[in-house]
Amino acid sequence: MTAVLDWMNATAFTLLNNPVSWIEVIGFVTGAACVYGVAKQRAWNWPVGILNNIAFTILFLGAGLYGETVLQIVFASVAVYGWYNWVRGAKDTEVKGDLPIRDASRNEGLIGLVAVVAATVGVAMILTRATDSQVPWPDAFVLAASLLATYAQAKKIFQHWHVWIVIDLVSIPLYYSRGLALTAVLYVGFLALCIYGLVDWKRARALQAGPAVETEKVPA
Repeated sequence: MTAVLDWMNATAFTLLNNPVSWIEVIGFVTGAACVYGVAKQRAWNWPVGILNNIAFTILFLGAGLYGETVLQIVFASVAVYGWYNWVRGAKDTEVKGDLPIRDASRNEGLIGLVAVVAATVGVAMILTRATDSQVPWPDAFVLAASLLATYAQAKKIFQHWHVWIVIDLVSIPLYYSRGLALTAVLYVGFLALCIYGLVDWKRARALQAGPAVETEKVPA
């Protein structure tokens, strides 16, 4: 086991004068595949995401990103629920596995915003007082906002893409500042994929609503 961990943390190559470990490479590949799978509404994104969570748990722990480390463990747990929810599909859909895309309600949006603010403050205070974290506030925000985005993703709430875009914009400079150059590049890719996913889900939602709109036009 020690030999495996040593290999994972060994330098694979150098990027922007920063050493890139094999575990960071694994995180890059599985992370890119996972986000692409979400954008295309493929249920296999969840098990790939779990592999990504394991890789990033090892990576972030070594980089002193403790909030991110905890986040990956929670991500893996939520991914099990998301995987089940996507495969099962909504109870009121006729096609198994076809969970419909929906908008967040006003209450869901407000509760989500308050929860992210409160969690960011609480986690940042814990990181400041109980760890040697050099970046407690952005670390805490990414943790809090990512939990909200992952939950919304599991529910196929359209606005989760907006949250992920904000997270990516914060994460890119955060990871680069911690010497994780390849992960910073990955999050630039994530940002592009999130924009792609936003557009693709918007198109899919319009097609999803199409039959319902046509049905309403038919006289009883």
